[in-house]
Amino acid sequence: MIIQPLHDRVLVRPIEREETLPSGIVLPETAKEKPMEGEVVAVGPGELLENGERRPLDVQVGDRVIYAKYAGTEIKDEEGNKYLLLRENDILAKVVLEKQPA
Repeated sequence: MIIQPLHDRVLVRPIEREETLPSGIVLPETAKEKPMEGEVVAVGPGELLENGERRPLDVQVGDRVIYAKYAGTEIKDEEGNKYLLLRENDILAKVVLEKQPA
């Protein structure tokens, strides 16, 4: 199954947080916070403007992003992998890793 977002939508694979606290306590599924960070796996062609042109998205496949906590629609593929389908404006920031000095 291939999921191709439309318009200004973005498909994100949520990045799950650690399930064990530093003290060794394992958190049950009900106590974990909903992920707010993920990796972009597909993007739509962009928002259709009034003049008929498309505005390209600010994110691309492979970007790591932070999104609103309760944004988007959860989707599962045939293998049970979880994804989130969001509008681009639900994405709050890109995570940029700093380059190490040489």
